[in-house]
Amino acid sequence: MYSSTVQKLIDLFSKFPTVGPRTAARFVFYLLRLSKEEVRELTSVILKLKDNVKLCNSCFKSFEPSPGQQDSKLCEICRDPARNKELLCIVEKETDLIPIEKTKKYRGLYFILGGTVPALRKEELKKLRIKELLERVKDSAIKEIIIALNPTTEGEAITLYLERMLKPLNKKTTRLGRGLPLGAELEYADDDTLSSALESRR
Repeated sequence: MYSSTVQKLIDLFSKFPTVGPRTAARFVFYLLRLSKEEVRELTSVILKLKDNVKLCNSCFKSFEPSPGQQDSKLCEICRDPARNKELLCIVEKETDLIPIEKTKKYRGLYFILGGTVPALRKEELKKLRIKELLERVKDSAIKEIIIALNPTTEGEAITLYLERMLKPLNKKTTRLGRGLPLGAELEYADDDTLSSALESRR
């Protein structure tokens, strides 16, 4: 139905989270309406994304080092001496970290797990950064770990699994309190709801 080039691009866009073939096709035909200069600018920025943006060695948040800190392996949050090093908040993905930061009610550190998995099978769990999490927590100054995963079926299953894995490390483990409805995602929660969930963690 579409030319091979258009179809290839639709297939690539369809790999994006929450993007289906119809939305992907809209993206492609939007690009066709752009001038060559606009498309070049877009492709240039995408290439810079891979060249300039790094993943933090500690929390796995993406960051772009400032000109004087090109060799830095830590993001701005992990480098901040004012952050509470005794608190660690585990989130599924980076888009969950941002709304928590916006509340200005949390001043600890983060760890981005890398999503959730549909089943707690060994091969599926390898897709998450559980090994890195345990290494981060072990023998550290962290005293409390807040598991702030989305209140979905998958999020609840991973939360229970993490609680079991973290228990031998003798760290206080809490969850976000009530306020987030079942099936909701942190990414779309408002500041008041998130603030309440942080303050009433249990």
